[in-house]
Amino acid sequence: MADQPSEFRIEMPPATPVVPVQLWLDDKFRFRCHKGIACFNKCCENIDILLTPWDIVRMARHFGITAREAIDRYTTDAQIDAHGMPALKLARKEGSTACTHLTPEGCGIYADRPAACRYYALGSVAMRKKESSEVEDSYFVVKEAHCLGHDEPHEQTIREYRREQGIEPYDEANRAWRDIVLKKRSSGPTVGKPSQRSFELFYLASYDLDGFRSFALSEKFASVFEIAPELCSQIESDDAACLAFAIRFLRQALFGEMTIPVRGGAAERRLPAYRERLLRDAQEKAAQLADQQDALYDSLKEQGQ
Repeated sequence: MADQPSEFRIEMPPATPVVPVQLWLDDKFRFRCHKGIACFNKCCENIDILLTPWDIVRMARHFGITAREAIDRYTTDAQIDAHGMPALKLARKEGSTACTHLTPEGCGIYADRPAACRYYALGSVAMRKKESSEVEDSYFVVKEAHCLGHDEPHEQTIREYRREQGIEPYDEANRAWRDIVLKKRSSGPTVGKPSQRSFELFYLASYDLDGFRSFALSEKFASVFEIAPELCSQIESDDAACLAFAIRFLRQALFGEMTIPVRGGAAERRLPAYRERLLRDAQEKAAQLADQQDALYDSLKEQGQ
């Protein structure tokens, strides 16, 4: 039986009518969106958009706020897979399916809009077969009933459209993160369900870049890992460099790919703290179990009276 490929998709609204034709960078398609078109803004009125790490960074910088603040204000929680690996989706207006950033004039963050918005009316699929390190990108056209852009007399290649929409910097920044998601999916049961700690690290490194920056530049981090001063400077001042390092850290934490040197004796120094944390966790779980048992006992007593 052939290996089943693992996929990562960037696509748009639910129940999207996808044209079942696989396209490559130099294939052409017909589409143009502009303010004068009758369906302008329609695609933003019914969204279901999975956000990438660089989407969060750009949105935060657009408003001059931290990544954590952008997450709290403009996203909702989601999951990437059945194991509950955390994800974020673009928030909708209250009581509506419309994008939180939609205005009568169009997108309120157009210069920093997410990758999925830039791709529309295209979808992107990244596929990696088991036992292969190569990731293959392909594309497809999304034709929604309301969209009149497909009737416009304008044709371009996928490559030209990606360049016009400013997609390439997003894909470049997100590619290594996407590969982590693909590797997790393709590994399947061999990896098993990640721990809660793995979820927390994934969330921090993927979405809360400012939080990860503080973590990576902390004394505690420096006591465990050896980081060159030049790299520390890049992590502090350059979002792209910080995200790239965050992904390196994730690959090391999740898959054991040791690309960040560990200081000698770091594991031994951390062992007492690790044991203390395990003991504390066990005590907390025992206390929670005791509370649950007490509550159950009290409930049974009340029912018997």
